[in-house]
Amino acid sequence: MTRALTFALVDALPFALLIVDDRERITWANPVAADLFGRDLVGRTFVTALRQPSVGEALETALTGGGEDRVRLRIQTTRREISAVVTTAPLPADQDMNLPYGGAMVTIEDVTALEDAEAMRRDFVANVSHELRTPLTALMGFIETLRGNARDDPAARDRFLGIMEREAARMNRLVGDLLSLSRVEAEERRVPTTEVDLSAVLKGAMQTLAPTAETRGVALLREGETGRLPVRGDPDQLTQVFANLIENGIKYGGSGGEVRITVTRVAHEPVLRGPALRVEVADKGEGIDEIHLPRLTERFYRVDTHRSREQGGTGLGLAIVKHIVSRHRGRLKIDSRKGEGSRFVIVLPAL
Repeated sequence: MTRALTFALVDALPFALLIVDDRERITWANPVAADLFGRDLVGRTFVTALRQPSVGEALETALTGGGEDRVRLRIQTTRREISAVVTTAPLPADQDMNLPYGGAMVTIEDVTALEDAEAMRRDFVANVSHELRTPLTALMGFIETLRGNARDDPAARDRFLGIMEREAARMNRLVGDLLSLSRVEAEERRVPTTEVDLSAVLKGAMQTLAPTAETRGVALLREGETGRLPVRGDPDQLTQVFANLIENGIKYGGSGGEVRITVTRVAHEPVLRGPALRVEVADKGEGIDEIHLPRLTERFYRVDTHRSREQGGTGLGLAIVKHIVSRHRGRLKIDSRKGEGSRFVIVLPAL
């Protein structure tokens, strides 16, 4: 293998690689290493690029005839702090590599994304377990009571059975939303190809929620563009998106007495690079503090945990909405201020 080909291969590696001589000076750095620690690495002492005692010890071992070593740690780069696996290994003498007396190779693999994914998985499992534990505990407690003191008390029995029914329904909603989220994530990279009438989707969602709105004294108002509004989409998923947003408006913004659904044509949406349909679901409720807005689409994130559970929320609705909109190559915008109501805007590519 020629020297030029060797260096080309090293430059193409997806992780940082440094070659250090016997005096602990850097003689070679690939572009990934330069991106992490700066462009002027060659000629510097290794410790000035990466000042970590554990890595320094591993490097010294490699330079004094020891074997390969691996260290896992947090590293502050020129841009951000990362989690990394640093591997050191001895190298033989090589004039082409500026190693007349031998040296060492140091690789730095950024594993931040892997650690973040693992942390998300742990949090997800913990959240699901927590969400299920409460209704399960309640059900078990009421079953035990019904078998004991309340066995012959019709009034208590009816009251407990009503609570058990609500808790079972809550678990059913949670499992349903988990399955829905799983399906949406599995399909997120497959762009829908079916032509769908957005007007029909909105009409169906509003009709489904009309009884709920009437019970709570909330008016559902449709404004803006009417007639046929074609988009590429999955009709069931789009119905789920708008039903979720309208239902949230009824539940949490119902104090304002109305939920307004407004459709607007956009001649050119810069982000979507073409014509679009903008659907705004707005309420006149108490609104959401701006500090919560960036996290509203996180799984299980709730502004008011107790109120959300009382209303039957699972904490997954807006996460599902975000993934469905992403699958349709659209945009989700949330605008709300405390005391001024909330506006959820979906922008979809138009046909």
